[in-house]
Amino acid sequence: MVAGMNQLRQIARLAALPLWLAGCQCQPGPEDALDAGRDAGRDAGLDAGADAGLDAGGPDAGIDGGPDASTPEPALIRRTFTELDGGVLNPERGFYDVIDLTSGSSFASVRAAGMTLALAGIRLDAYRQAPIDAALLTSIEAGLGSARTAGIKIILRFQYNDGPIGAADASRTQILAHLAQLQPLLSRNADVIALMQAGFIGAWGEWHSSTHGLDNPADRQAVLTGILAALPASRMVQVRTPNFVDDLFPGGALDAGQAFSGSPLARTGHHNDCFLASADDFGTYPAPVEAWKDYVAAGGRFTPVGGETCALNPPRSACPTATAELERLHFRFLNSLYHPGVLGSWTTGGCLSEIRARLGYRFVLEELSHSAAVRPGGVLRLQGVLRNDGYGALFNARPLEVVLEQGASRLAATLGTIDVRRWERGPHSFDVRLRLPASLSPGTYRLSLALPDADPKLSDQPAYAVQLANAGVWDPARGLNLVVPQLSIDATAGGQTDPAATAFTQLP
Repeated sequence: MVAGMNQLRQIARLAALPLWLAGCQCQPGPEDALDAGRDAGRDAGLDAGADAGLDAGGPDAGIDGGPDASTPEPALIRRTFTELDGGVLNPERGFYDVIDLTSGSSFASVRAAGMTLALAGIRLDAYRQAPIDAALLTSIEAGLGSARTAGIKIILRFQYNDGPIGAADASRTQILAHLAQLQPLLSRNADVIALMQAGFIGAWGEWHSSTHGLDNPADRQAVLTGILAALPASRMVQVRTPNFVDDLFPGGALDAGQAFSGSPLARTGHHNDCFLASADDFGTYPAPVEAWKDYVAAGGRFTPVGGETCALNPPRSACPTATAELERLHFRFLNSLYHPGVLGSWTTGGCLSEIRARLGYRFVLEELSHSAAVRPGGVLRLQGVLRNDGYGALFNARPLEVVLEQGASRLAATLGTIDVRRWERGPHSFDVRLRLPASLSPGTYRLSLALPDADPKLSDQPAYAVQLANAGVWDPARGLNLVVPQLSIDATAGGQTDPAATAFTQLP
């Protein structure tokens, strides 16, 4: 189904374009370039023709006060791109594996199986009435180091039992003491912790059936506050049911204005560990069920939603309902191992490949318009249209960079005005201007878009960079999406210039 939709989109797009635009790597002549600038503005709604400076004297014209004040900006070249069919191996999304983080394994098998996430449940049974010993802390840290080497991230959960209901947990005092012990370890390894599930309380750490009477808002509030304090502020936590979250943070679901504010509500998502198992997902949603699904759907635009299936329950667990609810609730990830009956029904029902491709985000670059040539010290104009076909968006911060390369020379400019976590399902456009250093040598450069990990420990690791779902753009060796193979830096190009410019940077 994904393939068919992609082909229809591409046919419709190409049918509306001049013939030379169908081959996105070409370099049009002056008249075609002018038409391309106008077409980009008309078709993408970006006013490329008007704003490209073709009428000369734009807002930055003549910054050096010289003859450039009357020199028109270069025309824009428009490029279109081919969408990949199927999924892309990208960080912090998709089906996940389940691992024993303290086993001493390399975890290389996770990525080899086409996954970048693994759920690690850390058992604290032996420490219900005692501090965590140094041996276990060392083992956890070593496991997180192995995950880093393997190019994966961890969904972390601490629990005092693995069920059944009635199995012992720990007291509130002991839980908070354990969190204080774990805080330095969590801080040192935040780069490979995708998120943390609340854990600790009750059977399986799912916040119910506590043997220490912690099934109440006050104790849950204390434990969640302790978890959020122990985790670095850059990371979020998932709670098992939405009504627990509403008990702690009354006033309705998280909205766009509160999102990514760092508040406790803005850092709290949802994990559904019995997705589709019954009409209310085995108690995940109290009555009225649809109202609580709406609550999850609202907050899930900005916080992580994911979990697992736990029982075969046709027709609810079959493809039509499954795909509809995964999209409605913005699911980022699912257990690849459980429930096998449900996963098997998705295979026979023909939707497993769609689910695999659309869990989390899936960014498709539709078109990009760029300056035909730029002077050293001049302004590079980029206009683009990108579509997120995934069920959800990114939930951890991540920079968007424009990378300019020639041989071993590399310049990167961060687009600080764009928060890619806001790229929800649907189309998104951008229109940016970048100042080039005046000392940049003329010649032909490669221009790429990069979405590296935000953490300095991983920012240069290709395994943790985001690949666009486009054919022929991904450079796996450097973790870059090559979108302009040949960009001309030409001292004779039109446009204003700043002879004092020393950095490659985005302009206001």
